[in-house]
Amino acid sequence: MKTKALAIAGIATVAVYAVPAVAHHSFAMFDAAKTVVLQGAVKEFQWTNPHAWILLNVANPQGQAEQWAIELNGPSGLVRDGWKPKTLTPGMPVEVTIHPLHDGTNGGQFMTVKLPDGSTMGRGGIQQAPPPAERPPAP
Repeated sequence: MKTKALAIAGIATVAVYAVPAVAHHSFAMFDAAKTVVLQGAVKEFQWTNPHAWILLNVANPQGQAEQWAIELNGPSGLVRDGWKPKTLTPGMPVEVTIHPLHDGTNGGQFMTVKLPDGSTMGRGGIQQAPPPAERPPAP
């Protein structure tokens, strides 16, 4: 009887922890068939678990700033891709590519960010800006 009770308790424990983990990793709220490019200024870069966030001020058609919330991977994954807690700083002008939210609200799933120096960061780490095009020598 003790073995059966322990087995049931073990299964229940696994179920309690496994179900939230599966539910947590759903990306159904994002429209993976669409990409949107946002240009704006970083309001805040939240280096938090389980996911980091970029709060971005983007000008609407009337020129007024609207805040967008962009979800990234967690800090451990970002570090592997070359990110640091201060990679993005308040006021920094950036261009961010996202998969937008299905409901049309100001948010999305992070794809890439183009930094002021022209380099791009995304799911594959840092990609340096291409060197300026060479000009042929003057005649």
